[in-house]
Amino acid sequence: MILGPIGFAAPWLLIALAGLPILWVLLRAVPPAPVRRRFPGVALLLGLKDDESVSDRTPWWLLLLRMLAVAAVIIGLAGPVLNPKQEAQKASGPLLILLDGSWASASEWPRKETAVATLLNEAMREGRPAAVVRLTTPDAPMFQSAETWLTRLPGLAPQAWEPAASDAPEMTRLIGDLKGLERGFETVWVSDGLDRPGRAEVLAAVSNKGPVRVLETGQDVIALRPSGFADGIVKLTAIRASHDLETPQVISVQAHGRDPAGTMRVLDTTEMTFAAGSAVAEKDLALPPELRARLTHFAIAGERSAGAVSLTDDGLRRREVALIAGRDDREGLELLSPLHYLEKALEPSADLLHGALTDILPANPDVIVLADVATLSDGEEKMLLDWVAQGGMLLRFAGPRLAASEVSRDTEDALMPVRLREGGRNVGGAMSWGEPKTLAAFDEDSPFSGLDIPDDVTVSSQVMAQPDPTLSSRVIARLTDGTPLVTRKRIEQGQVVLFHVTANTEWSNLPLSGLFVQMMERLSVSSATATPDPGDLEGSIWQPQRIVDAFGTISNAGTLSGVDGALLLGAPLGPDLHPGLYQSEDRSIARNVLSAESTLTPTRWPADVSVEGLARTEETPLGGLLLALALLALLADILASLSLSGRLRGARPTAAALAIFVLLMPAPQARAQDAMSADDFAIAATSEVVLAHVVTGNKQLDDLAQAGLQGLSDTLFFRTSVEPAAPMAVNIETDELSLFPFLYWPISASQPIPSDEAYTKLNRYLRTGGMILFDTRDADIAGFGAASPEGRRLQEIARPLDIPALEQIPKDHVLTRTFYLLQDFPGRFAQGTIWVEAAPADAELIEGMPFRNLNDGVTPVVIGGNDWASAWAVDGNGNPLVPVGSGFAGERQREIAMRFGVNLIMHVLTGNYKSDQVHVPALLDRLGQ
Repeated sequence: MILGPIGFAAPWLLIALAGLPILWVLLRAVPPAPVRRRFPGVALLLGLKDDESVSDRTPWWLLLLRMLAVAAVIIGLAGPVLNPKQEAQKASGPLLILLDGSWASASEWPRKETAVATLLNEAMREGRPAAVVRLTTPDAPMFQSAETWLTRLPGLAPQAWEPAASDAPEMTRLIGDLKGLERGFETVWVSDGLDRPGRAEVLAAVSNKGPVRVLETGQDVIALRPSGFADGIVKLTAIRASHDLETPQVISVQAHGRDPAGTMRVLDTTEMTFAAGSAVAEKDLALPPELRARLTHFAIAGERSAGAVSLTDDGLRRREVALIAGRDDREGLELLSPLHYLEKALEPSADLLHGALTDILPANPDVIVLADVATLSDGEEKMLLDWVAQGGMLLRFAGPRLAASEVSRDTEDALMPVRLREGGRNVGGAMSWGEPKTLAAFDEDSPFSGLDIPDDVTVSSQVMAQPDPTLSSRVIARLTDGTPLVTRKRIEQGQVVLFHVTANTEWSNLPLSGLFVQMMERLSVSSATATPDPGDLEGSIWQPQRIVDAFGTISNAGTLSGVDGALLLGAPLGPDLHPGLYQSEDRSIARNVLSAESTLTPTRWPADVSVEGLARTEETPLGGLLLALALLALLADILASLSLSGRLRGARPTAAALAIFVLLMPAPQARAQDAMSADDFAIAATSEVVLAHVVTGNKQLDDLAQAGLQGLSDTLFFRTSVEPAAPMAVNIETDELSLFPFLYWPISASQPIPSDEAYTKLNRYLRTGGMILFDTRDADIAGFGAASPEGRRLQEIARPLDIPALEQIPKDHVLTRTFYLLQDFPGRFAQGTIWVEAAPADAELIEGMPFRNLNDGVTPVVIGGNDWASAWAVDGNGNPLVPVGSGFAGERQREIAMRFGVNLIMHVLTGNYKSDQVHVPALLDRLGQ
């Protein structure tokens, strides 16, 4: 039953309200009037006053309080609900919730998630099974209890793509094939507000099964197309889906990028206006090349969706190309200039720099072109080599100067990809061709693979490469007779490319062809201002670098697999192709949610489909509140009755009030206690340096680890400047590990394998500078890796951990001298092998130095079996707990074990400080050398 905004789950209980008048009469009832008798002694009582009086009837206000308490109990038991769902809106049978789940749903997702939770709560209260389907990842509806779907709701967040039109027929079939639902079901479609192909098919399928309702915000959907670049201007385009296009709209678009320090910032902000009647807004943005080169993406301010973000790639920025010729050009002979054809080819797509090499290098251009430059000074060569190693591209062209020089003859020059043979090869010479040669088809592994070679491109002269074992791997273009035409060599992050012909038409007509521009494009000499065709990328693999989620958040791609070039631009976005920035070799392409041709169309639902907004008031049960009010009224009645009877004296009112206050105090929540204990744990772990051990579940082993770390902490306190607090036990499943610089992990054969969540925390701990000492405590019976129960358990535990390559601790490892000079690392046992992170392959011992320069960070793990905790353990008075050896030799072993513990903690806290060569004189003096 519903009365206005309040409904009742058990309305028949309201009949008891009719008994309230009877209750009023009973409470107001008085005894019969007394018989009046005249007593002579009454005269003696005249003039006396009685301080205590008892009313012959209940006061009206106390009666009203009691009536209200009884009424509150009756109404509370009737199950009142505020804002109940109207019966006319209710439907029987199962409930299917369809979520568009696209990027357009992200901006209002919290409201939509609340609406879905409300629907599931209603279904749960009514005992209706439910199913939730997200159309961006369609699957057959699975009708289960609504409570089950409530637990899964957080995992149904929107995706950064749209439902594919190709999925609509399959979704229609899955709905039509549902078994056991002959009576049909109700469908609630949570729409993102955008119309798209395939929607009508799915709507028809669910309409055949029962009533359909639509929940939709009705707000405009605004998104950005990919930014363009033309004539030095960045072109921005925004589109909108609105039911009211006649209303102008202004949006703010921010240009995000990194400042010179590498920090992400808003580099520029501009406003874009949707004119009345228009769904498209355009804006030209003029940015300096230096600022444009740092752009990473554009975003609509205040919009939280992937569609409001437009990533930028190489198509937005022009490269800076420095052109340097080996000879001066003569006035009036531009066509013979070594740079003329390069300038014409690069001007449309690159910013050209001219000047001396030493003046250009500080500007850090993307590419430096040396046209027939043969000899470089030692200083220029060193600067240029450093620039190439840091990622620059050096593009060299041959010519008469280079052919006549001795560059790269006897030995390969550092800035040449191959050795050159003396003399060249030309038509009519001693080593001449009968006629000019043409280009051979490019190899599949060549950056020019797939380019069409015009038949009229010929070569009449060139410098020749000296054959050697590396030549074939460096040739990326050749002539029809197999002679290398273009060679390439990589130098660390950069590369050197040599065209064996001139940059003008002296030796070849290649610079006159379109192939010349395409070849430099493939070498990333200039950036294409337009997105390439999918066919141009066929056969290449593009690795995702950054991806965009549905809410517009940009993050690292992590371990996502690469994408075939043909699919990168041609395939629709989906689980296998996320919107983001993809890279192949030295070129990047952004795949945004929208394309340059994308449009947005608002939904137009049929007239027979009910469309509702998301502003739904949740049902609020009132029964508990009314019963609580009734309890308060009854407590107040008790106090009032005691007061009227004169039984409250002195401190009794205060005690009664305190008793009521205690009764009404809410019980402390366990969750609040847990949160407080977590805070106390974090404060205790970070206020001082704290050593920690991993809880194994074996109380004897855990107590020994606690005592061992206490002994080590005491030793650090007395011998070093480190003053640790009491050690702590850490549960890797529930506690935060990053609070501790060091973890001691004793291994037992029976301890459980950590969960996936624990392994995630452990790997994060190891990657961010933490150290774990694994102690199998079995050095008396087995070496590391042998078939002891503890060793096998350690192998099982460590298998999912991100542990680097290990080696037995070398004699010159920094752990041998972090604080004490050590040669052995004993614990309760002394013969066990210690394993640490392996040194770099290029770490070499320099003559005259006692150790290698191993500045490679702190080893994240130390593994051994010497049972160090037993050697460190002390009782409450500081006395050793576990015997080590016997006599003086045993105590000496305990002392060395303590020194190893000190070295270990100092290594954790100071890194490889003692590996620096500045300590060599002092160490040699201590070693007596």
